[in-house]
Amino acid sequence: MKKLGFLLFLMSPIVFSQSLEETIYVAAESFISTKNEATLQLLNKQENTFKKQVKTKDEQLALVFLQSHKGYYLEKQSKLEDAIFTFEEAVRRFNDNHLSKFSDFDIVKSCLIPLGNLYIKTGDYTNAINTINQYIYLAEKSNNLKHQTSGAINLSILYQTIGKHETVIKLTSDFINKSNIDKNQKQKLLDINIESQIALKKISDPETIPLTLNSEKNYKIALQNKDYNKALSEFQKFKAKRFSDKGISKRTLAKFLTEEAQIHALLNNNTEAIKSLNVSIKTLIPSFDEGSLPLKNDLFAENTFIDIFDLYATLQPNENLALKYYDLSFHVSSLLKNNWTSQETKILNQTNNRIRSEKCIKILFNLYNQTKNHSFLFKALQYSEDSKVSTLKDMFQKKLQLKQFPNDSLLIKEFNLLKEQERITNLFIKEQLSAAQASKINHLSKKLSEVSLELKKIKKSISKKYPDSKSHFSLKTLQDSLSKDNAAFIEYFYGQHTIYQFIVTSTAISLNYIALSDTTKEQIIDFIHLFDDSSIINNNVNNFTTSAFNLFKLLKLDKVLEYKNIIIIPDGVLNFIPFETLLTSKTKAISFNKMPFVVKTQNIVYNSSALFYVLKRKPKKSKTLLGVFPVFENTNKKLTYSIDEAHAIEDEMTSKLLMNNNATKANFIENALNYDILHLSTHASSGDFIKPANIDFYDETLYLNELYSLSINPDLLVLSACETGVGKLFKGEGPMSIARGFQYSGAENLLFSLWQINDLSASQIMQSFYSNYRKKQSANHSNQQSKLNYLADKNINNTKKSPYYWGAFVYYGELTKPNTGHDLTNILYLVLIILIIVFLSYKLRKRYGKKASRISSGKRL
Repeated sequence: MKKLGFLLFLMSPIVFSQSLEETIYVAAESFISTKNEATLQLLNKQENTFKKQVKTKDEQLALVFLQSHKGYYLEKQSKLEDAIFTFEEAVRRFNDNHLSKFSDFDIVKSCLIPLGNLYIKTGDYTNAINTINQYIYLAEKSNNLKHQTSGAINLSILYQTIGKHETVIKLTSDFINKSNIDKNQKQKLLDINIESQIALKKISDPETIPLTLNSEKNYKIALQNKDYNKALSEFQKFKAKRFSDKGISKRTLAKFLTEEAQIHALLNNNTEAIKSLNVSIKTLIPSFDEGSLPLKNDLFAENTFIDIFDLYATLQPNENLALKYYDLSFHVSSLLKNNWTSQETKILNQTNNRIRSEKCIKILFNLYNQTKNHSFLFKALQYSEDSKVSTLKDMFQKKLQLKQFPNDSLLIKEFNLLKEQERITNLFIKEQLSAAQASKINHLSKKLSEVSLELKKIKKSISKKYPDSKSHFSLKTLQDSLSKDNAAFIEYFYGQHTIYQFIVTSTAISLNYIALSDTTKEQIIDFIHLFDDSSIINNNVNNFTTSAFNLFKLLKLDKVLEYKNIIIIPDGVLNFIPFETLLTSKTKAISFNKMPFVVKTQNIVYNSSALFYVLKRKPKKSKTLLGVFPVFENTNKKLTYSIDEAHAIEDEMTSKLLMNNNATKANFIENALNYDILHLSTHASSGDFIKPANIDFYDETLYLNELYSLSINPDLLVLSACETGVGKLFKGEGPMSIARGFQYSGAENLLFSLWQINDLSASQIMQSFYSNYRKKQSANHSNQQSKLNYLADKNINNTKKSPYYWGAFVYYGELTKPNTGHDLTNILYLVLIILIIVFLSYKLRKRYGKKASRISSGKRL
């Protein structure tokens, strides 16, 4: 009865302020003394009541204390998602109530450090960096070397996880030699440093490892040296030491068992590998039945599952069963993705999905060759599609959903939060580039964390409201579109070992295999580098013609020669190939106009995904153009021929031109939504490892992340600037280019460049493009025709007809048939004229017919 009375007291909604604070601490201390599932359930109920009652700072602080200990327990029990949510709420409560000024509670040690670690474990790298940056700033401000070092350790672990080993070595080296550093932290830094040196193959002999020589390092070096027996022996020693630790978490146990299974697999001890995997999964799911596949409902957002299922799949002799295990990995990957809010995190996590997709495509290709069942080919295409531009597709589908439900406050709020996230990220990057004060960086990190928490909450609500909101397409849908467009579809998957080429026509689907040898890679890269400078092709025309034809054959474009319209979905470095400049046959021609370029026989339309091709939108009827021409007079950036380009466009299109000092970033953003066509004639850059891709306006530079934060919706975007389609290449996501930024912002049809274009030739191409566009209303046709016109122009000498001068512009978007000139207005005029002619003919026939009858009867008129 006393216990029941105490519980009723805790659940009572009316509690004095002081007693509520004490009650919260008592509940927390009671849980800390006896941690198990039963006390956790009780604590959850108590916590829910406390949340409704807390008002004062003392009460809020007590609840933060309770939540920090709850989070710690959840992490130890491998309930990472719940632990993250608990720590996030504690940090938000601490910050919202300004408790740092009220108390000396160590929020860094109690919440921020474990939260940063959890973000790393679940692949949420953006939130991890923001959180770690926050507590490093707080540690520097309070001169707390221990917390600063913790930040360095966790940042190093993060960079190590994503393969930035040189960064890890530099960061850890900077801290290792600091005086007064904690001994255990120093050892941890040294261990991380050595692991990255091993990964970069800078250490291949255990004897060269300074200060520390243990089984873990020996095991990793043995793995690197492919001495798998020694690796297993050293691993077993290391495992025995770690398993003796009573505080080891279920997740850590499962990871060790999975690593053990991976070594057994390398030794072809498949039976032992499967035994270790079975124990590993049972550690995470106690109810798991070893004789069956795990149920999707039993799985949760834990990346150890992905390692387990990937290895299960590799060990399976049955290819269909292997596919089922890979699908479980993809399922867990999607569960993890549900907790990620930034596109940077999603992009960084694409690599493993790509490797898995390649394995699935290979299995399906084998199954097709065995059975000739075409359904395997379309399933392989779906794996290829699922691994492409996921963040672009996510945003595209969010916009489609918002169009379908324009008044849904949840969807509107999510969309605005995503844009706000990119806006703050852009400010963050700009502050870093300008070496801003740490306080500014910390402020932006906190803002990003706050937006992320809001997005997580709203995503859950949207998922419940719209459980299956993603757009899909069938083979029939794709083939119907191709039939209507009289086109062939080519999608490439650029894997680690193979380039797969899918070809779909209105009646068939096929899959071709291109072995990715070192020679093949060189052939592709060498062709791309032919466009690095205008002189390269002209200095060795025969080398160009040979390379252009050989690449045409390598990429198997000869298989679709009979089709005039081709939709191409490139992948990997193939994103940088101007397919129109390839040659359809061998030639000894020196005159470029006489060469059999692809552009002469085929209309090439590119896209990032088949989904974008299939889900077409209705274009607007009016065709007004906004042109941006900074020109940069009286500077070394002057674009002399940009003025001619502007005048030519003005003659062809209904336009508003922002010239010279009117071509500001603010003017562009303010006007962009009011026009159907956006044309930017300026300078742009693909960026580098530090600076993102960017495009210049008269007054300032627009960086990629700020571009992500905009919302535009043009029928056509033309980027008459250098290398707007070039940027840092990410597997599955493509180049992080200015063109991609505009796609993310809402431009679905784009014309952009693949290299540093010549000012004069770009102006000539653009003038021809708009002359054709005004008549034909088809961007893809006008792009092709502008190149043909350029090649045929007798006023341009042969040197300037090198594909370097005309091949840079590629069109991504809808395939639209050119207007034949017989539009509805013309047809109505024609019908009216015919009716008038018929009417007049009738009247004349009637009149002169009577005269003729009178003459024939002898009557005088």
